[in-house]
Amino acid sequence: MKQNTKSQGTSSTHTPQGFSLFNRDNIKWMIIGLVLIAIGLVMMAGGRSKDPNVFDADAIYSFWRITAAPILIVAGLAVEVYAIMKKSKN
Repeated sequence: MKQNTKSQGTSSTHTPQGFSLFNRDNIKWMIIGLVLIAIGLVMMAGGRSKDPNVFDADAIYSFWRITAAPILIVAGLAVEVYAIMKKSKN
């Protein structure tokens, strides 16, 4: 009978020490995306009224909160997807 000479626990490929899934360029784009998302969330927050019994519709439904901030958050998410999918030059 022929015996199996392959060893069970070893792998034929070795990963280099310090191997990372993302390189410096990917991390830079991820940080840019996170900053865009954070700015969008900060733009949506706030709007405290001086008098809590008075409803200020202009502050709540302003262009910056309803339109610009969500667009900025979606743009940040798109940058994150780009950063994750971007292949390294190597």
